[in-house]
Amino acid sequence: MYLGIDLGTSELKALLLSEQHEVIATARAPLTVQRPQALWSEQDPAAWWQALEAVMDQLQREQPQALARLRGIGLSGQMHGATLLDEHDSVLRPAILWNDGRSGAQCQQLTRDVPDLAAITGNLAMPGFTAPKLLWVREHEPEVFAHTRRVLLPKDWLRLMLTGEAVSEMSDAAGTLWLDVGQRDWSDVMLAATGLARHHMPRLVEGSEVSAYVMPELCERWGLPDPLPVAGGAGDNAASAVGMGLVRPGQGFVSLGTSGVVFVSGAAFEPNPAQALHAFCHALPGRWHVMSVMLSAASAVTWATKMLGFDNEAALMTAAATLSADEQQGAPVFLPYLSGERSPHNNPLASGAWTGLRAPHGREHLAYAVAEGVGFGLLDGLRTIPATEPPLTTLSLVGGGSRSAWWAQLLADTFGLTLQVHQDSESGGAMGAARLAWLATGGDVETVCTTPPVLHRFTPDAARHAALQARHARFVALYPEMA
Repeated sequence: MYLGIDLGTSELKALLLSEQHEVIATARAPLTVQRPQALWSEQDPAAWWQALEAVMDQLQREQPQALARLRGIGLSGQMHGATLLDEHDSVLRPAILWNDGRSGAQCQQLTRDVPDLAAITGNLAMPGFTAPKLLWVREHEPEVFAHTRRVLLPKDWLRLMLTGEAVSEMSDAAGTLWLDVGQRDWSDVMLAATGLARHHMPRLVEGSEVSAYVMPELCERWGLPDPLPVAGGAGDNAASAVGMGLVRPGQGFVSLGTSGVVFVSGAAFEPNPAQALHAFCHALPGRWHVMSVMLSAASAVTWATKMLGFDNEAALMTAAATLSADEQQGAPVFLPYLSGERSPHNNPLASGAWTGLRAPHGREHLAYAVAEGVGFGLLDGLRTIPATEPPLTTLSLVGGGSRSAWWAQLLADTFGLTLQVHQDSESGGAMGAARLAWLATGGDVETVCTTPPVLHRFTPDAARHAALQARHARFVALYPEMA
């Protein structure tokens, strides 16, 4: 039995996995984001630990025998968050999250100060990354910076709480801008550029290696075997790829979570920073991946659901699906940049908009435009990914947004690619974390990293693809007018 813990932005999820690839149980605890100022996005790490306690207490009540048979734990989590600790490992301030946009000026400073930044990190300096957040803290909260003795990513802070050890792994560390991604090691140049050094950083392991062991008192509290190893784990998207068995070159997925991601695995380090494409280490040794990221995907649908007065996201999708092909062609165009944007624009100040509104339009037209606009944002990201051999023809679809068959078909028509929804596709991050625990305790990649059965396959319609490309051209032309 293996336990995967996935620390997301809106919830923490735990998943129990058997060696027969059967999900034995899941447990969830909600999380909220605080936005005390424009562009800011923060969470109190104490809330992460409270969420972890809640799910572990639930599993201990409902699955005590499964917990007693655990062989390992894996961790997955939201990337890029800056958790600042003092010399006693006490948290100094709320964690600054991945979708925080306050450090635009610091990104410019890093780019000036380190001309080789893109070559070292494989990425552009963006406000979402961790390093510019620390420059912002140094400038605006000098007392906090002066007391900072350690910086941890969100899931690695949970590891510290579970094990007492500060450890990270390659896939998540690659999203800090402090990692030499090609060499899979901390970059002294990038650390120095933010006033830090290696002693501020956690020890590095591969995601499929043992990182530390759960503290005995926690094993006793939750009825876990002692000693119990904790795998290195992965950032959320690399973990999702492991959970879906997408670890071989050319395999990939589209994720419809709070953010939207197009992810493709590779065997080499292939950066494309000019178009704000992310090139990161994969969760397995000797493997990398590329990833385009849009900041508002399913979260844009959630926002529109509230703004338009729908009961829930499913009701919004149902209304959007009532439009005929002609009505879709006459619908407004929606720019989904509600939290700025990463790929391909790298613009934290980009803003959202409905354009082309006319008196006959109802909320169903606005709902359709939002679903379509998210797809167009993902298509922009998809087009930044280097050509693969053989060419991409199929991607898996994961995340909460994959529950809507109508939206999945719209996305397939938008991309001109077949999309597949797999069994347990919504469990990607937690499933991947559990599988990494399995690998860390003796499992082999061929046995562990299988692809779950395909439940639904969405094949693009050529006529719809052509019509959507015409609307996408309008979408692309609108961005510079609104930026």
